[in-house]
Amino acid sequence: MGAKGGVPGTGIGGYQVPAPGDTAHQFVAPTDEDIRGPCPGLNAVANHNFIARDGITNYTELVDAIQNVYNMGYDLANFLAVFSIYIADGDWVTTKLSIGCDATTRTSVNPTLTGSQPGLDGHNKFEADTSLTRDDYFLGNGDDFSFNGTLFGMMAETTGGNFDLDGLGLFRFQRYQQSRVENPQLFFGPLGLFTHGAASFIYELFPSGTEGYQPNLNNTATFFGAQKSSNGSWSHVPERIPDNWTNRETPYTILDVATQIFEMYTAHPVGIGGNVNGTFVGIDFPPYINDGNLTATSPSALACFLYQLVSGPIPSSLNGVIEPSVQALQAALTAIGGEAFTNLGCPIPVT
Repeated sequence: MGAKGGVPGTGIGGYQVPAPGDTAHQFVAPTDEDIRGPCPGLNAVANHNFIARDGITNYTELVDAIQNVYNMGYDLANFLAVFSIYIADGDWVTTKLSIGCDATTRTSVNPTLTGSQPGLDGHNKFEADTSLTRDDYFLGNGDDFSFNGTLFGMMAETTGGNFDLDGLGLFRFQRYQQSRVENPQLFFGPLGLFTHGAASFIYELFPSGTEGYQPNLNNTATFFGAQKSSNGSWSHVPERIPDNWTNRETPYTILDVATQIFEMYTAHPVGIGGNVNGTFVGIDFPPYINDGNLTATSPSALACFLYQLVSGPIPSSLNGVIEPSVQALQAALTAIGGEAFTNLGCPIPVT
């Protein structure tokens, strides 16, 4: 809580969000002109005006919001903001980002120079195949962002409505197997491991202190914007923060999420790679991935791997730029690196 200006907040949680009497952050359903995307947690904070209701946010606003709403640790909030803006295609100079579709004219410092900035809908960046409740990009004919009620129902059934580590780990595995069979153009690259981390948010960030911090169907459905009809199917309504909701008491850090990714993945290992001409082909990313198999041996090693993944790619928005500005590149590397990175004991600092 108390985060302002893109710097660390107090890290003290257990607060009701929105606070009683906080009319500035009351729920308002988005209009047709407001952008929403594949991340339920961000859609919810936009619907409560913790980030701009129009769905165009920026680095500072995003880092503040996810700390203040979810009590996400500053290291993880910073990591996800940097990943979203610098890798998943926001703008390096304005630090603006669409939480959904391409809004280059509203995010870019100069659209002629930067080219397209696809936002969080951009395929195989923030969004990836095997999503919990969104179609694969090619199976959905490019729609990788709309809520799929059938998938939500499958998730609820598999987890028994508990949405805990064991249940979501199994459903992540089921979704992977489903995509591997049904999607001839499946790609589950190294960044696909973030889908395991995002799954952990359901039981680490969404549960309320008023319910003993236990995930349940009503709470999860509210954050996902899932509404059950009389015939048992699930349809979509705007995502929101549940009434009388209190956030987690301690910050959820980068090492915490790496631990959950590690536990979820090792319980149900899957190949890292993609389908090519009907055959799955594993990829290498030494020393962490060998022939499509994750070889990181600890959560801290996995955290180092995630940092190196983010530090490497150059976003497609820079395709039209002959030479990225020194200032923009330095900002990215500084934000990704720093104390949080070196404290993990990573062998190659990103500086």
